[in-house]
Amino acid sequence: MHVVMFGDQHLETLGGAQVSMRLQRRFLERAGHTVTVVAPAMHGPRARATPFDAAYVDLPSVPITPDREYSMTWPGQAADRRVDAALVGRAPVDVVHVQADFWGAFIGHRFAHRHGLPVVHTMHNRVDVGIEATVPAPSLVLAALGAWQRHALGLDSRSRDGWDFLRGFAKRSDAVTAPSTHFAHRLEQHGVVPRGGEGVDVVWNGIDDLLLDEVLAAAPADRAPGPPRLVWLGRMSPEKRLLPFLEAVVASGARVDVEVIGGGTELGAARRIVDAGESEGAGASVTFSGRLPYAQTLARIAAADAVVQTSIGFETQGMTIFEAASLGTPSIVSDPDLARELGSGFWAVGGAVDTAAAEADASVAALAEAIRVAAADIAGGRAVTPDPMVRERFRQSSRTAAMVEVYDRVRGGQPAKTSNASG
Repeated sequence: MHVVMFGDQHLETLGGAQVSMRLQRRFLERAGHTVTVVAPAMHGPRARATPFDAAYVDLPSVPITPDREYSMTWPGQAADRRVDAALVGRAPVDVVHVQADFWGAFIGHRFAHRHGLPVVHTMHNRVDVGIEATVPAPSLVLAALGAWQRHALGLDSRSRDGWDFLRGFAKRSDAVTAPSTHFAHRLEQHGVVPRGGEGVDVVWNGIDDLLLDEVLAAAPADRAPGPPRLVWLGRMSPEKRLLPFLEAVVASGARVDVEVIGGGTELGAARRIVDAGESEGAGASVTFSGRLPYAQTLARIAAADAVVQTSIGFETQGMTIFEAASLGTPSIVSDPDLARELGSGFWAVGGAVDTAAAEADASVAALAEAIRVAAADIAGGRAVTPDPMVRERFRQSSRTAAMVEVYDRVRGGQPAKTSNASG
């Protein structure tokens, strides 16, 4: 089977979707399939350092961030011609897999429509929440995106919000997948379902089987002595809620060692919170480690006593807590949706999360209390234990097998889906 994937960003740039797509490609190829990836060309040092890869179709692009890490391609006839020309001489395309929200999605759906190909669209992001958290005047931005979508795809409906925008893609898709059950339910509740009205398939993003086994083999058998060790990792931006976490660490008074992995615009503010806490005699020690290679990050998670997840309503899967559970490390979880998806092996911020009606507590006080409880449990040898089944369900080999079933179905190989799948 020849799968053509479309992304908003080149797979060699930073980002969770890019990591997931690289892994999907590798395991599809191991299973004997062919993968072509269409995305904007990179710019800057990373572009010069990335070797040529025939699987990548790099579209003409312009950088859109000051560090030139991310870029965009205008979805129009020029991009269409570039994609069509690049695929001449390659194996016939069997399925288009769109894993994008903006220009990559427009270009991918235009390609599928021109060639009469089945489309699987993976919804990686809460577009409405992400835009509201990162840009001024989000309603105007969403209206502009809707107009852009109508123009690029020839739709006759208007986007009033992020769900309308996602519905515009879903109605042109033969299958819609989501990386978690809670996000699939939310999509279905808002009518973001494929043409034909079937449910949303749940296919978790996964972790490389071999890397998982290597990190597990190298992990210490026993907990090292010392204060409880907490790890926070991710992009330092408002929707990830790093600053409330650090405020909670200070407010908790807990004697913990905290490692913050990642980078972003809030680093300066984060350091100021830590410096102020140290001057007040807070018991925590906080280290900023910056961005680390993925394997090294997993090793830090395996050696930690707990991973801390602080975003609320933003994550569609929450990869870090699933990586942690796969490595046997419990989590402190702020988002009730993510906690329910994880099942066990966590301390819930704000209390019980066992019902769909449970609401998130975004207060610093609730997070500080969860940190105190977790630290006391860890120090007292009472740490919660993740469900061992997460490790097997999270392996990329199983995730690839699940996605291939979706590919086969949209190609006519299996009966149409009628209800929500399990992860």
